[in-house]
Amino acid sequence: MRINEDVFKNLILLIVIMFLIQGFVLAQAGRGVGRLGGVVLDEKDNPIKGAKVVITYLQDVGGGLKLDTTTNKKGEWSFIGLGSGKWSIMVTAEGYAPYNQEVTVSQLERNPKVVIKLKKASGGTSIIQDESTLELLDQGNQFFKEGKYDTALAMYQQFYEKNPAAYQILLSIGDCYREKGQFDKAMENYNKVLELAKDDKIMGVTMTAKALAAIGLIYLKQNNLEEATKYFKQSVDTAPQDEVVAFNVGEVFFTNQRLDEAQKYFELASKIKPEWPEPYLKLGYVFLNKNDIPKAIEYFEKFLKLEPQDSSRVAMVHQILQALKK
Repeated sequence: MRINEDVFKNLILLIVIMFLIQGFVLAQAGRGVGRLGGVVLDEKDNPIKGAKVVITYLQDVGGGLKLDTTTNKKGEWSFIGLGSGKWSIMVTAEGYAPYNQEVTVSQLERNPKVVIKLKKASGGTSIIQDESTLELLDQGNQFFKEGKYDTALAMYQQFYEKNPAAYQILLSIGDCYREKGQFDKAMENYNKVLELAKDDKIMGVTMTAKALAAIGLIYLKQNNLEEATKYFKQSVDTAPQDEVVAFNVGEVFFTNQRLDEAQKYFELASKIKPEWPEPYLKLGYVFLNKNDIPKAIEYFEKFLKLEPQDSSRVAMVHQILQALKK
């Protein structure tokens, strides 16, 4: 089944308009009625009071809702009003190595308690030596989203100067250089991440996968698809059971209109986690761009079966399906 060119153009225009309207909704992405909570303990199962817990919504390509809190004397923390989907949890506490974990939040059922155990940092000091500088990260992230890469770079570099053990920030520094077109400096920072990640038993795999994907994006920007594909494959092979890594690679290809490659990685993400709705939505867009309407309908309908019905995206996809089936 194919639709004529005029109808197809009108449909694409409809989707663009809905995305523009949805821009007002993106600020609320990640909001809902879900609850998530847990406890932070040391290696002897003693509660850690005053640990900072930051959660970030991972499924909002427009930025990602971020919330934070600190643990009480029992080491407990909790958040309410969360949307369904993937969230990242970052925990930091003085004298302990930082901890990062990804969880899936549901609005339709009770989410299990998250138990986090922190390990003493080597030398007895935390990699975050000055917690007041965490504000620099938030500022840098905001400037990066706004495309103010020089300002973001300055924020990230200030943070790194005060927290030299926090090598993870080199990834963000590299991203700034990449977007500025200074690929050599970007590559230098990504390679530093790869080297330092070898000794990181907590976040090393994740950081390696992210750095490899970032290098792949440099080559893609240079129109070197062969090298880009090689690094994207290495990224996914590094974390083969991480659906978010595969999905993010698909996003890079999709943004650059490499539809066949995007399809491959979105399909991989859906195989790793079949109950996750996000890849099916993107596969719907992939096949819509290919003007393969039956396949687009198939994936949009799969998305609707998995997406919580109170999601703002449900109505949007219903409108797309209605237009496709006319």
